[in-house]
Amino acid sequence: MERYKEEFIEFMVDSDVLKFGDFVTKSGRKTPFFVNTGFYRTGAQLRKLGGYYAKAIHDKFGLDFDVLFGPAYKGIPLSVAASIAISEQYDKDVKYCSNRKEIKDHGDKGILLGSPLGAGDKVLLIEDVTTAGTSIEETLPIIRAQGDVQVCGLVVSVDRMERGKGEKSALTEISETYGFPTAAIVTMAEVVEHLYNKPYNGKVYIDDTLKTAIDAYYAQYGA
Repeated sequence: MERYKEEFIEFMVDSDVLKFGDFVTKSGRKTPFFVNTGFYRTGAQLRKLGGYYAKAIHDKFGLDFDVLFGPAYKGIPLSVAASIAISEQYDKDVKYCSNRKEIKDHGDKGILLGSPLGAGDKVLLIEDVTTAGTSIEETLPIIRAQGDVQVCGLVVSVDRMERGKGEKSALTEISETYGFPTAAIVTMAEVVEHLYNKPYNGKVYIDDTLKTAIDAYYAQYGA
């Protein structure tokens, strides 16, 4: 595993974004792990987060795109942080854009926030964690209504590696449904590989008991 992925896993733990215990997902699944990117709350955290996204984007998609689009609301700071990081790390100036939940009818009017989308723009979607693809389903019509733009991929922070609406993973379903590639900074398999029975900051986050619970979860919901 690349070192930046190991660092990102530790960064999620340090930021209380990645937690282990007993949780219930929005879809009603009882899960022994939870990823909540709402716990990135400081400028320093967002700067680091943007850097990890930039590295993953560079490695998995390259830099041949024009706009980073982050669906409202959590995607807004992600698109800003990652576009800044891409500029700093790779000297590539990309635009950022997000949608509004409500259309603004005064001042900076319309459904979009940030850069407008124009004909010929190559757009890369950026999200936190995708479990059912709902926000992509809602967002793509908005993007495509702006004109002849090309959606060239989706990047998320963590691939939970569980079934979406069918038997395949949410990221695979999105890729097959909409015809563009998907990628994640890390997968849950990589999280388990890095933390299982390996102390971090003096604590073992995934011991045998939790590993058994994770395995049982994937036996039921794994893609």
